[in-house]
Amino acid sequence: MITECVRVLADGGSICWQVGNFVDNGAIIPIDSLLYPIFADLGLKMRNRIVWHFEHGLHCSRRLSGRYETIMWFTKGDDYVFDVDPIRVPQKYPGKKYFKGPKAGQYSCNPLGKNPGDVWTIPNVKSNHVEKTGHPCQFPVELIERLVLSLTREGDWVLDPFLGTGTSIIAALRHQRRGIGAEVLKKYVEIAKSRIDLAAHDELPVRPMHRPVFDPKDAGKNLLTAPWLSESQPIEQALLLEKRTPYRTRK
Repeated sequence: MITECVRVLADGGSICWQVGNFVDNGAIIPIDSLLYPIFADLGLKMRNRIVWHFEHGLHCSRRLSGRYETIMWFTKGDDYVFDVDPIRVPQKYPGKKYFKGPKAGQYSCNPLGKNPGDVWTIPNVKSNHVEKTGHPCQFPVELIERLVLSLTREGDWVLDPFLGTGTSIIAALRHQRRGIGAEVLKKYVEIAKSRIDLAAHDELPVRPMHRPVFDPKDAGKNLLTAPWLSESQPIEQALLLEKRTPYRTRK
């Protein structure tokens, strides 16, 4: 499959291969480390190993719970498409200025936002997600949107050989790209067709790409108050999300 994907990939094109970890009798095997030599032997160059971090999943009892998967981004050649502007995120310090040099006093940040880096915190598609279907491993549209916007141009083709419920094509259509894919399970083909048709008519429910991750504080005290603490204890002790206190240094 990888060989065929590389064969049909245009010069300067990108391959984004998403994988997680394989668990063998309690032992973790990072799949990306096993696949990297295959891509390298086919002449592709890795530009980033993106860590997709999410906050929900299975709870492990004999190891730390897995809360990330990886996306290996490879290019076919050195003259490739990369445009970070459409996927920039808000600056951490938008009011920061140069403190010396010829630009002293000027704002030092990019007004469009900052490079999102290679660790992306994007909610995974669980039961209460607006995009949820019957697929157990469905990608959120916004995860693929970042790749489509930064690694392709309008009118380019986006191919997904493991299409699932059509998320890759949906992300392509939403940003004036063309999409094509393959899926062997008929039930997912039908779901993909329905979702793609809705997306083509701008009727598919999708979590907006730049929406902040849900803050539990917005749900009120019901979710933040530990029920095992007595009511007589101060409410500050019952909050799971505590306010940070400034560090103190010894004089």
